Amino acid sequence: MAQKSISIRIDGQLITAEEGQTILQAAKANGKYIPALCAMDGLTAVGACRVCLVEVSGVDRLFPACTTPIQDGMSVVTNSPRLTRYRRISVELLLVERNHTCAVCVSNGHCELQSMATALGVNTVGFAYNYPKLSVDTSHPRFVLDHNRCILCSRCVRVCAELEGANVWNISSRGIHSRVTSEMNEKWGLATTCTNCGKCVQSCPTGALAEKGWGVEEMVKKIGTVSSLAHSRGAQV
Repeated sequence: MAQKSISIRIDGQLITAEEGQTILQAAKANGKYIPALCAMDGLTAVGACRVCLVEVSGVDRLFPACTTPIQDGMSVVTNSPRLTRYRRISVELLLVERNHTCAVCVSNGHCELQSMATALGVNTVGFAYNYPKLSVDTSHPRFVLDHNRCILCSRCVRVCAELEGANVWNISSRGIHSRVTSEMNEKWGLATTCTNCGKCVQSCPTGALAEKGWGVEEMVKKIGTVSSLAHSRGAQV
């Protein structure tokens, strides 16, 4: 059954979108860019990073574009000084909560967080660094998990559950103590449910999940390939 078409405005331009789409989906379908880090085409949206915040006419608060459904007649602003300020804050908070030393990271030059910070002009941070020294899990024969690079976007959790169906990953604890964990906090290499598919690695926007054997700047993720696979298998888009 065809979806009902509705009209909304994005940055003043009238566009036609499908009922049930989120603001982010409608914007992307019409060639309009809204920055996001936790969102990934083909996976359910969770609104974790808050980088995709947008303004909706008539409402004072900001809305995450990835989880906010469109409504007929809605008018959305995706770029303004206010939004830039809030997006910079979100990125700065991600940077101070973990040790993102780009110069020695395998994803240097290919990192979505790094690219987002550059696009927003984040050269320094205005908050005190608050990250502990975290462990690096090298127990898996093919892959490595570096908690120091993780931004808790939960892409790995969702792709493993929704696309691979293995449910290896979860996020444990809360706040600054939150960690991506495998099988009830078991070492990744001992996780019996892991299929070694690597989809979680390819979905990771930073160097937190990587393949072994790559040096600095050599790890290039194949996020588009995973998204295409999700669409072909009928995962939620």
